[in-house]
Amino acid sequence: MSSQGVSRRAFMGGAAVATGLAMVPRHVLGGAGQRPPSEVITRAVIGTGGMGHGHIQANAENQPPVTLAVCDVDKNHLASAAKKAGSGCTAYTDFRAILDRKDIDTVEIATPPHWHALTSILSAQAGLDVLCEKPMHRFIREGQAVIDAIQRHGRVFQIGTYGRFGSRHLRKLVASGLLGTPLTVRVGKRTGYEWKVRMWSGHTHDAPQPVPAALDYNMWLGPAPFKPYFPHRVHGSFRGYWDYDGGGLGDMGQHYLDPITYWLDKDDTDPVEIEAYAPWPPHPDAVQMWGRVTMKYADGTTLILESGEWGEREGEAPAEPRDHAFIEGPKGKAYGMGGGVSRTDPPGLMEQLGSVPEPPPLIGFHDGVRTRRQPGGNASTSHRACCLMHLANIAIRLGRKLRYDPVAQQFPGDEEANRLVDVPMRAPWHL
Repeated sequence: MSSQGVSRRAFMGGAAVATGLAMVPRHVLGGAGQRPPSEVITRAVIGTGGMGHGHIQANAENQPPVTLAVCDVDKNHLASAAKKAGSGCTAYTDFRAILDRKDIDTVEIATPPHWHALTSILSAQAGLDVLCEKPMHRFIREGQAVIDAIQRHGRVFQIGTYGRFGSRHLRKLVASGLLGTPLTVRVGKRTGYEWKVRMWSGHTHDAPQPVPAALDYNMWLGPAPFKPYFPHRVHGSFRGYWDYDGGGLGDMGQHYLDPITYWLDKDDTDPVEIEAYAPWPPHPDAVQMWGRVTMKYADGTTLILESGEWGEREGEAPAEPRDHAFIEGPKGKAYGMGGGVSRTDPPGLMEQLGSVPEPPPLIGFHDGVRTRRQPGGNASTSHRACCLMHLANIAIRLGRKLRYDPVAQQFPGDEEANRLVDVPMRAPWHL
């Protein structure tokens, strides 16, 4: 628990002595059927539309409240969130008011991605542990700043994806050496990964419209550049615009690539070469279609992202998913959908993993909060997985092969690409 939580429990214990047991609510004392406040990890939820609504835990009658605060810049979303949370929850339109409270242990962030890093950083500075929806950040420099804040303030951080928790068998397969090196991983429709490219393409000809009365559009934009409002730009479809997210790569990239960096033991590095196959020129505001992105690490390990929705090469399109290995090396291949192994070539590779040491155990967010250990999807590991989808999108936007330094986290000598690594924020917001 955070130091705030300890102070709160100490206060409540003192209050019980001062006021007498007869005046203390039953749930404060614990006992059969009751959960004492000392065991409750309290939360605030920032961003309550779509995914955020699912983060809200309803406060049970005659139990200590869990969801103490909800926040949204859309009053309709906020009213629905407050109703779901129930008694004991306060609604806010500015998340900074939540950070001033001393009775909240954790914050769960489900805003659009252009707010993820700033909200995570300010929450860490306020002494809160952070569970953040994917993607972890909007651009690479933001991720470095989040890591710094989490480490400097001793907080626990988890990105809202848990794919690596079910990937230990693939980490063992890679570590065994049975596939050989270098490895190639294919991430696309044929291997069970749907990138939602067309679904999250932005609109390019929508006319500006009046901002709805319920929406604080200026606060919704926050650090993003001002653009005239139209409905497709906000709420769920914000993914189709470069200022706020990165299309299907932004939506699904952290889900798909976080477990893959874990299998490959690449949690502390990035590719050194990135090349995209996509329409040219790209739209400056709206995310559009792409076909393929190839990313190569210094040791030759290669990731191939295939949308399956644009620009298939001749002869590739009709193949069945089972005909494509999702991970292969010079000595073997593994087939399956979405990281599940259905067969190997040569057969029986998975049965040979018994002697391979088990990877270190991974813990989830709430266990991390209780034990003060970093969970499986912590800030450092999640940053590298998120960088993959940013590197892919930068290559799509620039239309040329890129060379990247994963230590400096810069494109050496490439000012145009580096402008997309560290993107200016609209005042007064800054890292």
